[in-house]
Amino acid sequence: MTDVGRGDGSPIRWRMAMSRALYGPNGFFVSGTGPADHFRTSVHASPAFTSALLRLVERVDAALGHPARLDVVDVGAGRGELLRTLAVQLIGADRHSPGDAPRTGGSPPAAPLARRLRLTAVELAPPPAELPPGIDWVDRVPAGITGLLVATEWLDNVPLDVAVRVGDGWRYLVVDPATGTETVGDLVDPADASWLATWWAGTGGPVPVRGRPDDGPARPLARDTGRTGNSPIVGPRAEIGRSRDEAWADAVRRIDRGLALGVDYGHLSDDRPATGSLTGYRAGRQVPPVPDGSCDLTAHVAVDAVAAAGAAVAGSAYSLVRQRDALRALGADGGRPPLTLASTDPTGYVRALAAASAVAELTDPAGLGGHWWWGQPVGIDPDAVMARWRT
Repeated sequence: MTDVGRGDGSPIRWRMAMSRALYGPNGFFVSGTGPADHFRTSVHASPAFTSALLRLVERVDAALGHPARLDVVDVGAGRGELLRTLAVQLIGADRHSPGDAPRTGGSPPAAPLARRLRLTAVELAPPPAELPPGIDWVDRVPAGITGLLVATEWLDNVPLDVAVRVGDGWRYLVVDPATGTETVGDLVDPADASWLATWWAGTGGPVPVRGRPDDGPARPLARDTGRTGNSPIVGPRAEIGRSRDEAWADAVRRIDRGLALGVDYGHLSDDRPATGSLTGYRAGRQVPPVPDGSCDLTAHVAVDAVAAAGAAVAGSAYSLVRQRDALRALGADGGRPPLTLASTDPTGYVRALAAASAVAELTDPAGLGGHWWWGQPVGIDPDAVMARWRT
């Protein structure tokens, strides 16, 4: 246990507690070996996820007319796993030979995508020592993006305040950073009250907790919902997502032309978790959400609120779909190889079966496949990149 976020020992609002515990000098995401040792995301689950994103990158590239520089910006990059895999797949596949990408207006053919791609990781932690050349590492989203901005399980770790409804309305919950014990604080301020009235009108229902081992060795798991630990507070809880709306809107604002893609677990206005979703993870196991810097702190994203904030900035509609459907539309179907292949090409059959199993994990509706994808086009035709997975 670290002393991140303890301050003077007084209870503080959850947003500040999360910020210190996750991103303070010795915070969970800033120090240590990285999030992959504690939980499993789609990026960690299979290269098939990155392969699907690469196909999306190609669509964005075509919609932009194959620009001389195409950005791929990974927000909340962890230790750079997504961009590393993307670079390997792009170069290894040799997806374009020189001169095969026609430019608009009769101009000369574009250079191969691998030569035009600029990869940028956005992360508060320092870059890993083994980061390959060609990946820029910055601590904030750069301006002037032309291409794809992707945020995979970023917003669930953007700190937020938590409120409880008591007799006179919504009040902030304050937390002891050392123990996680909560008490009721002041009435929420007008801005947060307005957000709650707009986006958290219903009580919804508790989100089930799935797939957590009761015994056996710890291993990274896909994160799920369900607050753990004993809180003395009784009453409907709300996680105030205004800070996430602002973070997403700011990211979209930094795109000149292209697509912003958010991937995360979350809920819509008619299915908010009445008991909240704030929880902790350490070494692959769910733990009580104690903001002392020793564990991940995460809460589901109010996806419709976030997406609406981005649409307001871009001045265009967003698209929303489950990961299962998005990946299938991008060619990751998870179908088993034919059994006849086992006799004609046993090695190929084993490889194909392993690939299908990996895709099955990514598209499982009770797990990673239940994540939301929301795409926000900026200055491009949305049908050119999202036609087959728009809802």
